[in-house]
Amino acid sequence: MSTGDVPSIEIFGLEVPDAGPVFLAALAVHVTAGVTCVITGALAATAHKRPGRHPGAGTVYLYGLGVVFATATVMSVIRWSHNWHLFVIACVAFTLGVGGRLARRRKRRRWLARHGSAMAGSYIALLTGFYVDNGEQLPLWDRLPYLTYWLLPAAVGLPLTWWALVRNGAVGPGRVTDSPPRSMLRGR
Repeated sequence: MSTGDVPSIEIFGLEVPDAGPVFLAALAVHVTAGVTCVITGALAATAHKRPGRHPGAGTVYLYGLGVVFATATVMSVIRWSHNWHLFVIACVAFTLGVGGRLARRRKRRRWLARHGSAMAGSYIALLTGFYVDNGEQLPLWDRLPYLTYWLLPAAVGLPLTWWALVRNGAVGPGRVTDSPPRSMLRGR
């Protein structure tokens, strides 16, 4: 098997570039961290926004995202001409994740909207990177145009993000203060 000009191997039915042991080791860590991010990001997004599951899952998500960024950097350096765009996506995801965390910690004006938007954006970027890199090898996704891998995560994630921000009182009609709604203060 071959992906372009680099020999490849098959792992769990996916064609993976055989770019040497450092690349494959980074890939193994990258996949583990990516799966961790997908799970913990979904847990944080669906949890009640109060102490407990939400901040715990969010913290694990952010650390996992740091590992995804670091391993994406290593793999991109090794295969720059093939992976530079994935490095850019990883930079966007990590920057948004860190920005979301800082918005929460600093609690400046409109922090709740900034936190929710940035964390959701990082999750959308994470999924975009996965589909851009693997979509052509996934069942059903392999039938979609390549541009879909870039656009579908945002097309699904942005309306869900808006809905969550309105539902949690971060944006929308009647939102005139910078403090969280009372429903978020329960359990403190």
